[in-house]
Amino acid sequence: MMNLLENTRRYLKIVNKLSPIHTNTPVEVRRSRAKTKKTRLWKKVSLEKIEDLQIVVRDGEHIPLRIYSPVGNGPFPIIIYYHGGGWVINDIETCDATCQQLSADTKSIVVSVGYRLAPENPFPIPVNDAYDAFLWTAGNSSALNGIANEINVMGDSAGANLATVVTIINKELEGPVAIKSQVLLYPVTDLSFSTDSYHLYAEGYGLQKKDMEWFAKYYLQQQEDKTHPYVAPLKSDNLKDLPPAFIIVAENDVLRDEGIAYAQKLKDFDNRAHLHIAKGLVHSYFTKNDYFSKEIEETMEKIKGFLGR
Repeated sequence: MMNLLENTRRYLKIVNKLSPIHTNTPVEVRRSRAKTKKTRLWKKVSLEKIEDLQIVVRDGEHIPLRIYSPVGNGPFPIIIYYHGGGWVINDIETCDATCQQLSADTKSIVVSVGYRLAPENPFPIPVNDAYDAFLWTAGNSSALNGIANEINVMGDSAGANLATVVTIINKELEGPVAIKSQVLLYPVTDLSFSTDSYHLYAEGYGLQKKDMEWFAKYYLQQQEDKTHPYVAPLKSDNLKDLPPAFIIVAENDVLRDEGIAYAQKLKDFDNRAHLHIAKGLVHSYFTKNDYFSKEIEETMEKIKGFLGR
C-alpha cells in the first residue's frame, strides 16, 4: 500500500469488502446507502438552528436546502456547500455532520444544497441547480442573517466541481454579488481519467477509476460534454478573475493530480490559489467523521485560516 494513515487502512479494509459503485445501478447504490447508519458528529457543537426548506429553480421544480445558523447575533458570512457523489448519488444528509461542524467552527451560515441527480437529471441540470441556489442565497442573505458580500462556495468531489463552476458562471454572467472565495475538497476538474494518480490509485483506495467512469456515463448525455468547461473546468481557456481558492486534495486519490493541476491553472490565470495535500488520506475523508475526526478537525482549522475566521 501507499503512504496511508492507520485509520485510513482501517477504513479501506471495510470499504474494500463492499461491492464497488460501478458494479451497481444508481438506484441500487442509493438504496444501499440509505440503509447505512448516518454519520455522527464526533464532538458536540452548538448551533442556533438547523432549518430545511425548498426553493424553486429555473424550470419550476423544487430542490431542498438545509440552513445551518451559528450561535450569536450576526450577521454572519455565508458558505454554500455542495455535497459529493459524482452527480449521481448522495444528498444533503451525506454531509450533515460536516456542515454542522463547519457552521459552528467558522461562525458562518451554511447553506447545504440538494441539487438534482443524474441520470434522471443529467448535465447541465445539477449545474443549473447549483447556480440557482447561489442566486437564491444572494437574494435572501439578509433574511438568513448573512452578509451579502461575504458569500463563499464550497464542496467535496463532484460538489467541489459544482462550486468552482458556479464561480465561473457568476463571473461570466456578472452575477448579483461577487463570490468571496471557493474551498474545493478533492475536486473533479477533468474527466479524461488519464493522470498518474488515476493509474496509481485505480483500485483499492475507495473511489475507483471505474467508479468515476460510471459517474461520467450517467452524468453526461453527450461525449463531447466531457471537455465542456462547466464539466471539466481544467479544460477551460478562460479562468481569469475568479475568487481566491483553497484546494485540498487527498494524497491517495484518483482525483489528486487534477486538483493539483487546477490549483496551478488558477495561478496561471493570476488568481490566488492555495493548495494543501492531505497526507495519508483517501477520497471522501472530509465527510467520514466516524473514521477521520482528527483529520477533519485539522482540515477545518486550515479552512478557518483561509476564510479568516
